[in-house]
Amino acid sequence: MPRYLISFDDGSMDHIPGDDWPEVGEASHAVVQEAKDAGVWIFGGGVERQQATIVDTDGAVTDGPVPETKAVIGGFSIIEVPSREEAVRWAARIARACRCAQEVREIMYDPAS
Repeated sequence: MPRYLISFDDGSMDHIPGDDWPEVGEASHAVVQEAKDAGVWIFGGGVERQQATIVDTDGAVTDGPVPETKAVIGGFSIIEVPSREEAVRWAARIARACRCAQEVREIMYDPAS
């Protein structure tokens, strides 16, 4: 069955007032629980801002992308559903809960993973 990455960019939730965060957290957790109950949830979470480290093919380590200069993921969900249309429906629920737009991308199937 296809798996989908549903994600939003770092900073996409910056418009949410501080007092609204508990409500956003409850709504987001409720959607995650619904996805778990439906058996479609694989994994997800938020990504700390400016915490990336880049490890090159030769093993060299450098500081990662800076959100002001490069788009980076601020949070993501991985779900397993039968169709892109269903993935989009889940993305809409996540978008409402998180109060920010979501990007939907199919994860390429790799039989060895």
